Amino acid sequence: MLDEQLLRYSRQIMLPEMDVAGQQKLNDASVLIVGMGGLGCPAAMYLAAAGTGHLLIADDDIVELTNLQRQIAHSQADLGTAKVDSVQQTLKGLNPDLKITALRQRLDGDDLDRAVNSVDVVVDACDNFTTRFAINRSCIRHGKPLVSGAAIRMEGQVAVFDSSNPESPCYQCLYREGDDEDSSCSQNGVMAPVVGIIGSVQAMETIKLITQIGTSLAGRLLLLDAATMQWREMKLPRDSQCPACGNSGNAAR
Repeated sequence: MLDEQLLRYSRQIMLPEMDVAGQQKLNDASVLIVGMGGLGCPAAMYLAAAGTGHLLIADDDIVELTNLQRQIAHSQADLGTAKVDSVQQTLKGLNPDLKITALRQRLDGDDLDRAVNSVDVVVDACDNFTTRFAINRSCIRHGKPLVSGAAIRMEGQVAVFDSSNPESPCYQCLYREGDDEDSSCSQNGVMAPVVGIIGSVQAMETIKLITQIGTSLAGRLLLLDAATMQWREMKLPRDSQCPACGNSGNAAR
């Protein structure tokens, strides 16, 4: 690691759990972030600033005025540009050593599988159930840990699904297809800092998975009520009949 990098990451390296070895793991790691909106922006920015070596960022949308209230990697000057281009510029401003692969597309099928298989951790920061289910199934197929987040109104949730552990639940153990009632911010609204809180927790869990620091959220669901600023924790058991990870013939394993 270069002297300039040691200085840049010195506040992390001085943590005994991290040290130079942990920072090197982070520098060598690659992470896929699906969605460059309210969750993906803070997650990407913190992962970039912390020294994650390679970020793959995926989104097919452009920056609109309504995004600027909460999607902090974009600015007024980015209106009308691709979100991945806007975020790439912001991340390079934070950390010029970062390698970025910008995917201006809605990942699905073989493209999703290739992206998932090429990284160490996948961060789900998208805004629709169809993509969430597809990401979950791909992570199961390729044995990749999935850091999932969601936020709406003044509520948020975060969970980690570790496909390498046969006892760990997956996203579809928690939600079933058909649970996809409209949960978009455009229809329900969202308080700006809520997505920042959840996206930051996603970044923290990703760093923990890569560096093996602490205890991950695998098997647990954190629920935030920002109106009262209270967190609740739920244990998530694996569903043996889950259509994605269970014992049925249709499971993705």
